[in-house]
Amino acid sequence: MNLTDLHIRPIAEKDNKAVAVIVRATLKEFNADHPGTAYYEEETDFLYTVFQTPGSVYYVAEKEDVVMGGAGIFPTSGLPASVCELVKMYILPEARGIGLGRKLMAVCFEAARAKGYKQVYLETKAELQTAVIIYEKYGFRYLPAPLGNTGHFGCELWMIRDI
Repeated sequence: MNLTDLHIRPIAEKDNKAVAVIVRATLKEFNADHPGTAYYEEETDFLYTVFQTPGSVYYVAEKEDVVMGGAGIFPTSGLPASVCELVKMYILPEARGIGLGRKLMAVCFEAARAKGYKQVYLETKAELQTAVIIYEKYGFRYLPAPLGNTGHFGCELWMIRDI
């Protein structure tokens, strides 16, 4: 598989189950399926509805109508108005290593700029080391404490990037 095999588009209601499975399977794969993460969030099962919130958008990457991963931005409660959160960026194993994470981030950054955001914030876990390396490579820097009210008390790494 390569990046040209994939189509990136906004989430549709029909994608809810596939995305929820990807989120939970990825967290389980990396032993990051702990309380205080997306694994236990009820909203993980209905992301299409969640991403109808003004200032948010979620994208899925699909190959031949099969969702392979996704990522979005969200105006998380408690964040400054100029900051959105990069959320729920998860990719199936067979779609990793081809630049999809980089592409999803680029699409999210473009959407964030278009919505007037100046920075993108994220929270993650040390167990997701592959993702952490990608975030570092693409300009995210560490913060000493969380921002906003994400409810992700299970995450111990907080990062931000100017866009």
